[in-house]
Amino acid sequence: MSSIISIEDIFREYLKDSQLDEINRILCGKELKKLQIPDPVSDLIIEKGYDIQGYVFEAKEEQLRPKRIVRVGLIQNKIAAETSEPVAAQREAIYKKLGTFIDCAGQCGVNILCLQEVWPMPFAFYTREKSPWCEFAESAEDGPTTNFLKPLCKRHNMVIVSPILEKDEKEVMWNTAVIIDNHGNVLGKHRKNHISRVADLDESMYYVEGDTGHPVFETEFGKIAVNVSFGRHHPLNWMMFAINGAEIVFNPCATVKESSEHLWRIEARNAAIANHYFTCAINRIRIERYPRDFTPGEGLKARNESGQFYGSSYITAPDGTRTPGLSRVQDGLLVAELDLNLNRQISDSWGFKMTERLPMYVEALKKSLQSDYEPQIIKSSIV
Repeated sequence: MSSIISIEDIFREYLKDSQLDEINRILCGKELKKLQIPDPVSDLIIEKGYDIQGYVFEAKEEQLRPKRIVRVGLIQNKIAAETSEPVAAQREAIYKKLGTFIDCAGQCGVNILCLQEVWPMPFAFYTREKSPWCEFAESAEDGPTTNFLKPLCKRHNMVIVSPILEKDEKEVMWNTAVIIDNHGNVLGKHRKNHISRVADLDESMYYVEGDTGHPVFETEFGKIAVNVSFGRHHPLNWMMFAINGAEIVFNPCATVKESSEHLWRIEARNAAIANHYFTCAINRIRIERYPRDFTPGEGLKARNESGQFYGSSYITAPDGTRTPGLSRVQDGLLVAELDLNLNRQISDSWGFKMTERLPMYVEALKKSLQSDYEPQIIKSSIV
């Protein structure tokens, strides 16, 4: 496992303060104020070795609109029990662990909290085995995970985005994000639009592409959407949530350094810039080991473990300013105070929605889907 905790730690260790400030300006945008973490939560950092960070995204004062302040939280974590343990024991262990984290988020004043992709279970889809992993699948509306979270939402007056492995009434499985409002009611759900078929991660062995479109959920704290994991590679997926009015888009993931770490700092940040909204990217941590070897393909030897999930969860504003990432190897909670007025202020400034020319692209896409379509290529006249 890599010993690098975070890129930010490397910069702090090797750069002078003046150099560090300039590097951070170039890589992360304007400097963010730090959000004070309550003492009981700070004590937990010391006790458990968690990485807990807080930041403030400010907007300009306006004459006609009051500030629209919302606090969001992201939790990244490793699994809480060995994957060889009974399913019920694994689930109870992660509930206990995340319950503590969610209470911390509540103490930090978080209004909307997002957990990592399929958080109640190991990300065992690499194995392509059905047993016992399919036993983690549950109802989105009244399964054990949703029922576990409902009272926590009410207790902390908090909306929770809970990505799970869903099994519907027809016994079909989906990779689903459940949105539970701050009164403990299921506001709705979104099923993952794009699924991986890359190397040894063929998720179609378990579930298929979602059928819920691009819903936006109007909470008491703002309009939110969820672009689950692999959907971050598809710019049109991000765009549709913007068209439907999202102000914050969460991107819960389970992705490993071998395939995507060089992309991680770019994709959700680009989406925030292009779509005039806040993005929140969450990833789990550590290597997960499974009871049996599996063949990864690509000519590689059989193994019994995932790649390294590298955490590094972060939040980006529509002006491209972003928080530092959480640790690559530690459990963590990232809290940020957002002023949602920044979305329209940046839209007014950059005007991407005004200049995006959707009708032109609609017509071009329609033509490209025809069987007799000929790409618009202008060839050189030189023979």
